[in-house]
Amino acid sequence: MAGPRAPQLTRRVTGPCYVPSVPSDTPAAPPPPTPPAPRAHPGTAVEVFRVFLRLGLTSFGGPVAHLGYFRDAFVVRRRWFSEKAYADLVALCQFLPGPASSQVGMAIGLQRAGFLGLLAAWCAFTLPSAILLTAFAFGVTALGDVAGTGWLQGLKAAAVAVVAQAVLGMARTLAPDVARATIAVGAMIAALLIPSSLGQVIVIAASAVAGLLWLVAPEARTSIDETDAFAVRVPRGVAIAALAAFFALLAALPLAYAATHDGGIRLVDIFYRAGALVFGGGHVVLPLLQAGTVPTGLVSHTDFLAGYGAAQAVPGPLFTFSAFLGAVTTSGPSGLVGAAIALIAIFLPAFLLVVGALPFWDTLRGAPRVRRALMGVGAGVVGILAAALYTPVFTSGVAGAGHPALALAVAAAAFLALQFWKAPPWAVVIAAGVIGFLIL
Repeated sequence: MAGPRAPQLTRRVTGPCYVPSVPSDTPAAPPPPTPPAPRAHPGTAVEVFRVFLRLGLTSFGGPVAHLGYFRDAFVVRRRWFSEKAYADLVALCQFLPGPASSQVGMAIGLQRAGFLGLLAAWCAFTLPSAILLTAFAFGVTALGDVAGTGWLQGLKAAAVAVVAQAVLGMARTLAPDVARATIAVGAMIAALLIPSSLGQVIVIAASAVAGLLWLVAPEARTSIDETDAFAVRVPRGVAIAALAAFFALLAALPLAYAATHDGGIRLVDIFYRAGALVFGGGHVVLPLLQAGTVPTGLVSHTDFLAGYGAAQAVPGPLFTFSAFLGAVTTSGPSGLVGAAIALIAIFLPAFLLVVGALPFWDTLRGAPRVRRALMGVGAGVVGILAAALYTPVFTSGVAGAGHPALALAVAAAAFLALQFWKAPPWAVVIAAGVIGFLIL
C-alpha cells in the first residue's frame, strides 16, 4: 500500500528566483484577531497610583521626556491603549493650556479608573517632587539670607543654561518659519516692555489673533478607527460644568481678592492664573510665576531662582515649583499651607480642562481657526520665555552675581553639558551648585 502522497510544490517565477507555493488544499492560516476597542475604566485607582508613583520618583528631564516615559509604560509595556490613541491624547494636551505631561497623566488615570484614577495619577506623579521642593523651601528659610552663597550662585547660573536650552528647543518646534519667528520676537519685545502678568495675558491674546489672521494650519486627520480611540466616558453635562468652572474661576478670583484682600485668595488667584494661561507646560510657566510673585513682593528674586534651580534636580512635573513658592511667601499663607494652596491651585485648571475637553476633542482638532490661533500662541510663548531668559534669569543669575565672569562661565559650561553632551538636568544642576560653592 502506497504511503501518503507528498504535497506537490509548484514554482512561481518572480524575477530571477523561485518561490514555492502552498497547495490549494492546504488550509489558510486564520487572520489575526481584531483588537477590541478600548474600554473605559478597566482598572483600579490603586493600580494607577502604583504605576504613576514609580514614574513620579524616576521621571527626570521635563515634559518631553515624561511623555516618552508614559508611552513606554502605557503603550509599549502595558498596552492600555494603542499608539494612535496615545498620539491623539498628547495632541489634545498640547492643544490645551496647562502642564502637558501632567494632563496626559490625568487623562490616562481617568481612562483607566475614572475620576479616582485621575486623582491617583496626579497625586502619585506630583507629590514626590512637591514634597522634595517643599522640604528645600524649609531649608532655605532656616538658612536665612542665602543671597551671596556660592552654591546658590551656582544654581542660578544653571538656571540660565536650562532656560536657554528650553528657548532654543521650543523655538525649533513652535517658531520654525518666518511668520511664527516674527510673532515670537514681537512677543518677546512686548513682554519686556510690559513686565507684568497682565502684560503676558495681553501678549498671549495678541499672539492668538496674529496666528488666526496670518498663519496656515496643517491638515488635520478627520477619521479615527474605533480601536484607536481614547475611550473616556465623561458625560457632556459634567464636561460643560468643568469648562464653565474653569472660566468662572479665572474671572472671579481677581474680583474676590479685590473685594476681600485675603492672602489665601490672592495666592489661589496667582497660581490658578499661571496654570490656566501657560501653553506647553514646563519652563514656559516661569515668566507667569515670576510676574505673579516677585514684583508683588511675595517671593524674593533670590529665593525664586534658588527654587527654580532646585526644581531642575527633582523628578516629576516642573509645575511643582509652585509648592516651593507657596512655602516661602512673605505674606499670607506660607509653609505647608502655602505650599498646598499653590500646588492645588496651579494644577486645578489642568484638571478642569482635561475633564471638560475630552468629549469635544474630535470637533476642536478639526477646526482650522482654532489650530491657527494655537500656533500663534505657541510662537508667542517662545517670545515670553525668551524675555524671561533675559530678566530675571540672566540679569540675576549672571549680571547680578558677585563674580559675573565666573557665573557666565558656569552657565556656559552647563549649557554645553545639557545641549551637546546630553547630560541629565538634575546632574548639571547639582554639579553647578558644587562648582558655585567652590569658586563663586
